Amino acid sequence: MLERGFASPVLDDASAAELEERARVLRGAILTMTTLAASGHPGGSMSSLEIYLVLYHFANLDPARPHWEDRDRIAVSHGHTSPGVYCALADAGFFGLEDAVAHFRQVGSVFEGHVERSVPGVEWGTGNLGQGLSAGVGFALASRLTGRSHRTFVAMSDGEQHKGQVAEARRLAVRHRLHDLNVVVDLNGIQISGATTDVMPVDVAAGFAADGWGVLEVDGHDVRAVYAAVASAVADTSRPVAVIAHTVIGKGVSFMEGRAEFHGRGLTLEEYGRAMVELGCEPGLDGARERRRGVCMTPALHVRRRGFELDAGSPRTYTRDRHSDNRSAWGSALTDIAVASPEVPIAVLDCDLAASVKTGEFARIRPAGFVQCGVGEHNAATVAGALSVSDVLTFFSDFGVFGVDEVYNQQRLNDINEASVKLALTHCGLDVGEDGKTHQCIDYIGAFRSMFGWRVIVPADPNQTDRAVRAMPGIPGCVAIAMGRSKLPVLLDSTGEPLFAGDYAFEYGRADWAREGDDGVILTMGTVAGAAVEAADLVAGHGLAVGVCVVSAPLDLDGIAMERAVSAPWVLVAEDHASRTGLWASAAEWIASRGIGVRLASLGVTGYESSGDAAELLARAGLDSDGIAKLVRLLSDTAD
Repeated sequence: MLERGFASPVLDDASAAELEERARVLRGAILTMTTLAASGHPGGSMSSLEIYLVLYHFANLDPARPHWEDRDRIAVSHGHTSPGVYCALADAGFFGLEDAVAHFRQVGSVFEGHVERSVPGVEWGTGNLGQGLSAGVGFALASRLTGRSHRTFVAMSDGEQHKGQVAEARRLAVRHRLHDLNVVVDLNGIQISGATTDVMPVDVAAGFAADGWGVLEVDGHDVRAVYAAVASAVADTSRPVAVIAHTVIGKGVSFMEGRAEFHGRGLTLEEYGRAMVELGCEPGLDGARERRRGVCMTPALHVRRRGFELDAGSPRTYTRDRHSDNRSAWGSALTDIAVASPEVPIAVLDCDLAASVKTGEFARIRPAGFVQCGVGEHNAATVAGALSVSDVLTFFSDFGVFGVDEVYNQQRLNDINEASVKLALTHCGLDVGEDGKTHQCIDYIGAFRSMFGWRVIVPADPNQTDRAVRAMPGIPGCVAIAMGRSKLPVLLDSTGEPLFAGDYAFEYGRADWAREGDDGVILTMGTVAGAAVEAADLVAGHGLAVGVCVVSAPLDLDGIAMERAVSAPWVLVAEDHASRTGLWASAAEWIASRGIGVRLASLGVTGYESSGDAAELLARAGLDSDGIAKLVRLLSDTAD
């Protein structure tokens, strides 16, 4: 075989003959594993096989070191062709072929139905089509920001090419001149429902060319042609290049070729026997079935998510002399981190909102790390995920309704891929004000409640925001910080000093008491925390001592603080969030799971509101100091 790296412009005869023979044998393995599992996608795996063999054999990889820092990155966007990916990876030496064949789609096996990062050699888990090119853009950007020289290859299907996210990624790649990014599209003309021209016609080559990519077209089953095209793409240092590989679904088995039904079903036993005869392969079903009774010997390749150890700069202190908004405090803290830690590669992704989400100053001092994605949130979210698993401290800042609601699936995939995105959400809740219903992100906690790795921070004022932002790089995994739009009063303690200044250090999961009191407790967070404190001070004039507990981590409650809160006669949750899925839901879960009999009341958002001044909208929902105080008095009266 030729050496890795695509240095040679052509594939020698011996290497070509060897790959052709391996492709024949591996087609048999694809059919064995999908027939044994009685499910899977053999057709597309067979049409993509030569592409995978060329990429995994000649990209700069080391199967013995799947996490080698300087390796080339290969992202497979059509993750349903996992049988072909697993066979090519096994053939390249990443693990044993028999293990992959026997344990495909088996409970507890690493060889899942769609490719996952836990498989040695797989860089990004996909299957939701349209994700792979965005991940590839992230890997290519990371190569520049970290100073490494690796290349990025993305294998794609033709059926996904009409998705908007793919177009977003194509354009971002050209905007940032990612000439070290190359794509190979398996153009077999078939998708689940039939011919791609019937389902949704797309001129794939013209789409790439229109966005500024170089385009090459080849026979995707000719290993010499595929290799030469990829080598030519690698040699082009002026632009990213897409190789359009014309293929046949089910290639190698006459009754499978060109037929959509074999996109997503395994063969019957009778079909399997006929297919193996055509391929000239020995049937391996019995042996694979016997091995399937054993244990999968390929361990999951997990990466331990870690935080960045860096100089986050000196915290800023905000006072009552001049109100500020949390989003401005976020932007200032981000800038301080960039200045204090020049050696740390940092990326900040923006979707045409820098002035509103306060990332403009970072863009000025670190232009190379500022990634302008335009109005392309789906792409931006996935790019951020890929950057974050590539040793780049990655922030993605957006309005809550775009950074959570619009890209829920992408954030879910970031969670599955064990990414470490730091997501800064602004304009959350009714505090978005005049923008109205379409922009009221009132589920910024509820959305992440359904995931397993995301953490959520909801700071109460600019001081807590400042310190939370500086702490975020050190928190492993994906972390979202949710902020409103308006300027807020700095929270003061009972002595009149800023609550979150001085010696205060943000600690994820720790709640803070702004007021003491045993007659009842208000649990609050974010935008309405100041109103809750004012409400407690108001009722204090009527002889009520109400505690106010400021919760900054609503998905990971402080057990000690909660035990203290539920010792009171009642607990009221006040939040600028949908009343059933935010902090109240977390408190209710905590209380119910422990069988505690305390009255728990909710004061949150119960429906979409109209456009208007944020303060007026919050007052209408009862989330101003007067509204909270009124409910506190009612709770206290009925508790007697």
